[in-house]
Amino acid sequence: MSDIQRYDLNDRMSRVVIHNGVVYLSGITPKDVSGDIAAQTQDVLNTIDGYLEQAGTNKSRLLTAQIWLADIERDFGAMNQVWEKWVDKANVPTRATCEARLATSEILVEIIVTAAL
Repeated sequence: MSDIQRYDLNDRMSRVVIHNGVVYLSGITPKDVSGDIAAQTQDVLNTIDGYLEQAGTNKSRLLTAQIWLADIERDFGAMNQVWEKWVDKANVPTRATCEARLATSEILVEIIVTAAL
């Protein structure tokens, strides 16, 4: 199992797993849940940037993204504005966005990404 690297783990999960040249990030939620969807999305994307850098890659190497919004009707547009400023336009990943009940009512967005090394 030494070919699998796990980072930032606890008894429940690893935040980052690297295997076979692919970096898998767990669901990332905002550290600061006091802001609106734009602030929370930016917070999540900043965290994703940090994990990708730690793994030795970056957002230009994204393969796929999964985004969950607590209220898709209210927040889809504002979340997309932040996402579109952040994503590498020459290398956009596949993506799905849906509405879901998240871990707490203060969390408005959760994002999972997978990237190539």
